[in-house]
Amino acid sequence: MAANPQEYILHHLQNLQYRSSTCSADASEYCFWTWNLDSLLFSIGIGVFFLWLFRRVAINSTTGVPGKLQCFVEMIVEFVDSSVKESFHGRNPVIAPLALTIFVWIWLMNFMDLIAIDWLPSAAAAIGVPYFKVVPTTDLNITMAMALCVFALVIYYSIKVKGIGGFAKELTLNPFNHWAMIPFNLVLELIGLISKPVSLGLRLFGNMYAGEVIFILIALMYSLGWFAGTMGGTLQLVWAIFHILIITLQAFIFMVLTIVYLSMASEDH
Repeated sequence: MAANPQEYILHHLQNLQYRSSTCSADASEYCFWTWNLDSLLFSIGIGVFFLWLFRRVAINSTTGVPGKLQCFVEMIVEFVDSSVKESFHGRNPVIAPLALTIFVWIWLMNFMDLIAIDWLPSAAAAIGVPYFKVVPTTDLNITMAMALCVFALVIYYSIKVKGIGGFAKELTLNPFNHWAMIPFNLVLELIGLISKPVSLGLRLFGNMYAGEVIFILIALMYSLGWFAGTMGGTLQLVWAIFHILIITLQAFIFMVLTIVYLSMASEDH
């Protein structure tokens, strides 16, 4: 798959892409109409798996002694429900299902990082697929798309709850309630508003991308001899155990910030 360490790293960080016919043949050049097929495949596939699994548990749920899977799903639902009750100050039937979807979907996408780094790319290469990234959250396009969806909901509920006039007043008369400070207030509030999706998307992408790079660097140790390979195996196990905390924490942070942002948007001052 790669002749040297540099090519090995670049290979594992490259997405399987479809470029529009209007794009340049040079893959290194930027082109707007480029689809990262592997990111789309895994993110959609994992989302469908999440919906199927939770629906199956809901259909087969029992009031008697529950099975292990039902207990696990109920624990997740109760955890998310308590997080929503603590952070969201209002009534909205959409928030809890949205928070559950965000937490489980992101966690499952992050979990793909724990699969051995060469397994799926090697299997893809065997059938002629040159590049195959398996962790959707290491793709900035995926994380920013989710963040922009949250941002759209923030704008929607801000206008729905406060009205266009109330939302405009929030942007222009806060924090200084004086007409002369409207330009300053507007700039300040717009920066705070735009920083929400940017921080959501970049935080998740940055942490998962860094974790992926560390896994790739550890995998390179196997090619440096038996001693480095043994050390690499130990480091890979330690980092994988620690990474379980990271993937859970990143899913939780994205969920909580989404709840908080929507709670702020739903407050009518």
